[in-house]
Amino acid sequence: MSKPRTYVLVPIDTNTVTAGAREVKNAISAEIGKRGLSEEISVVETAAFGPTNAGVLVAVQPDNVVYANITVANVAEIVEEHFVKGRQCKKFLLAGEKPAIPKASETDARHLQGLGRIVLDNCGVIDPENIKEYIARDGYFALGKAVTEMQPEDVIKLVKDSGLRGRGGAGFNTGLKWSFCAPVKSKEKYVICNADEGEPGTFKDRLIMEGDPHKVIEGMAICAYAIGGTMGFIYIRGEYKLSIQRLQKAISDAREYGFLGRKIFGSKFSFDIEIKIGAGAYVCGEETALIESMEGKRGLPRLKPPFPAVCGFRGKPTNVNNVETLANVAPILRNGAEWFKKFGTAGTPGTKVYTVLGHINRPGLIEVPTGVTLREIIYSYGGGMKSGKFHFAQLGGTAGDIIGEEMLDVPLDYDSMQKVGHVLGSGAILVVNDSIGINDFLDSCMKFFVHESCGNCNPCRNGLKIMKDISARLKEKKAYADDIDGMEEISMILKSAAFCPLGQSPASPIMSSLRYFKDEIKKGLDPKDSKPKTRHTQRELITLTPV
Repeated sequence: MSKPRTYVLVPIDTNTVTAGAREVKNAISAEIGKRGLSEEISVVETAAFGPTNAGVLVAVQPDNVVYANITVANVAEIVEEHFVKGRQCKKFLLAGEKPAIPKASETDARHLQGLGRIVLDNCGVIDPENIKEYIARDGYFALGKAVTEMQPEDVIKLVKDSGLRGRGGAGFNTGLKWSFCAPVKSKEKYVICNADEGEPGTFKDRLIMEGDPHKVIEGMAICAYAIGGTMGFIYIRGEYKLSIQRLQKAISDAREYGFLGRKIFGSKFSFDIEIKIGAGAYVCGEETALIESMEGKRGLPRLKPPFPAVCGFRGKPTNVNNVETLANVAPILRNGAEWFKKFGTAGTPGTKVYTVLGHINRPGLIEVPTGVTLREIIYSYGGGMKSGKFHFAQLGGTAGDIIGEEMLDVPLDYDSMQKVGHVLGSGAILVVNDSIGINDFLDSCMKFFVHESCGNCNPCRNGLKIMKDISARLKEKKAYADDIDGMEEISMILKSAAFCPLGQSPASPIMSSLRYFKDEIKKGLDPKDSKPKTRHTQRELITLTPV
């Protein structure tokens, strides 16, 4: 059988399945077969391309054409026009040439020239459920190289030298984190992939797992070899049904091919992976709460030290990394540290995967070199504002900073953001226009935090309830004269006294919004009330008052 001249790629992910992607794929295959074109045209299931608001997508290669919002009813017309008559079916084309960028620095342009994807390079290209297609694109080559040619300490040094920093939000050097676990003596060591993606608006890890599950598995196996790991676990949200399905198949296929199990590549190294399904608690994104949940306990953060590298899952040395972090490991092993440092900035080498949502023309998933500005992301990758004027953006999900127009040209990397008093976050960018008031938005954030607080410590349990009451008053323009000061004081207490990072994080949207939008927030004060209403100081309310 000759090689097909044309490939029709239909991305199947959680969003497109509900829009009818499988039905469209089957209809295309049937229509092509009906016209006797099956040997010339191959219909392939792939992962998400990037856009998330365009229904079912159909890409035709090598024609480099993408059709959007396709239904079964459109299939016959597309096949007739494109594959029989040889012309594009223009009314179904995916919209969107990139508009001119209002302001982009030379640094931005230099970052983008000739640099492609690292994490998402297979997504939308291979069938994620076919291990042979992953292998054909150098899959598991890095694992073989590590196990047969390198010592564990050499692997750690390479990852450390690459400058890879954790992509879950903290930005800690990955190789350095591995080096803490490696020397600890134990017959059992664990590698955990944190796939508990709980921030609203963040779904990058889901699409990585749906689109290229073997890359995550390979990264975990390399990490295990480097630190002496004996078993791996992927802790994943129970709602991620398709991710779980594809990971299960990938693990099974990797075992069958000898990439997991005993004596991998004929060496003394043995390693396997299991999936642990979480119940959706936001706090389990914190690594020690995650470990508690894996042990069958209520997901509450642990007191540190001891740190997981010394005493983690089942009391054994444990390394926890985010999905995106692990997906960078195999490319670094294949290509070297210096190759990786050609991407992005000196302090944050590589790329960053973002989910970009809100009032923009092209919401979806993107991968860009670190150091690209928010302006570039909104007006180039996002296609500009869909309506209204830019008001603010929130970086890193609900726990992230809210930034104003002044920050549009700050490079998005850990060091640059830290210099201006912000954090980069996990990888969600929510763009909001001037139809949404800052007080309405903050009230939504506080509702989320009150709902998701684990209730383990007083500052978080009581402080968030008080904060929610204040945000509700500001939203209704009935806030007391001292409410804004009180909200700022509670934020500082949360930041310094809450037990875990997730309890501390509500301070980020509050303090950053006060930094840029204090005058707008003050419009929520009751103009008829100029006297303080609070009977106690906010500190007393947090530390003493039961809720």
